[in-house]
Amino acid sequence: MIDKLNIVKQRFDEISDLIIQPDIISDQKRYIKINKEYKDLRAIMDERETYITLTNNIAEAEEIIADGSDAEMVEMAKMELDEAKEALPTLEEKIRFMLVPKDPEDAKNCVLEIRAGTGGDEASIFAGDLYRMYNKYCESKGWSVSVMDTSHGTSGGFKEIILEVNGEDVYGTMKFEAGVHRVQRVPQTETQGRVHTSAATVMVLPEAEEFDVELDMTEVRIERTTSTGPGGQSVNTTYSAIKLHHEPTGMIVSCQDQKSSHKNLEKALKVLRSRLYELELAKKQAADSEKRKSMVSSGDRSAKIRTYNYPQGRVTDHRIGLTLYDLQNIINGDIQKIIDELMLVENTEKLKESNDVF
Repeated sequence: MIDKLNIVKQRFDEISDLIIQPDIISDQKRYIKINKEYKDLRAIMDERETYITLTNNIAEAEEIIADGSDAEMVEMAKMELDEAKEALPTLEEKIRFMLVPKDPEDAKNCVLEIRAGTGGDEASIFAGDLYRMYNKYCESKGWSVSVMDTSHGTSGGFKEIILEVNGEDVYGTMKFEAGVHRVQRVPQTETQGRVHTSAATVMVLPEAEEFDVELDMTEVRIERTTSTGPGGQSVNTTYSAIKLHHEPTGMIVSCQDQKSSHKNLEKALKVLRSRLYELELAKKQAADSEKRKSMVSSGDRSAKIRTYNYPQGRVTDHRIGLTLYDLQNIINGDIQKIIDELMLVENTEKLKESNDVF
């Protein structure tokens, strides 16, 4: 393992030198990318130091025991040897996971789209519950969430809501939420007390920068309309709402959340770029599917990934067979424990696929 860590140290030393170069500092996009790599490698370097200390302690302790001239020193060395040997496997496992190559998309911000599925009004209410769950979760992570577009349900919640989430490693964390979420409960509109099953679809798109997608504006038809739904004085009076029609794909993107037409256009273009980028990403993943079939982040939007059962107070993630009887906390944003388990499974899959011998 030390050989592998030494190769990483060479790269860390290169990055440490690059990050202080004036031409790198003046190129903001390149600087952000290199700074991110620096932080990731710095974390591995810290563990490398601990690993070297532990292996040195083992070697020294074995030397003292082999010498055997000082009984008291031998006793202390045996204790130190036991402690170091006990700590080493855990540290090695941690380092193995850290050495798994990261998906470059993981560091990106994301566009999160929640849509009511089957279940009528109850599906819209559930979509609203998911929005609040994610909003609270993002808040706990220190991420910023801004609403890009909404379509309200007739009895509360949303037929559709599109969010932009900004922060550190947002897509790498939120990508596990993509798929069909199912709820089982007695709807507010149900008079007989019967449990109904409704669904909502969550899409998580890595936010595309302008240099990720070359958007030909001659292929985009811009339609300006008045805003609809709840709002202030500007609703239905100014042509600030934007609808983009992408002619080659037939894709339509709307944005009416901002009061100014310019800001709505900016946000709509961001969503369009992210959707087009995700299409290309999906093609790449399909091409790689023979090499790698991840059970936890396949990107299959039609796959039922999770059930929220209110009568039993349980949440089940079907991809890994995880069931937690903690529905109230989870629906209030405490989803980290589920995401941690999904990340662990994905990293384990990556480790199995890796041909590297540590």
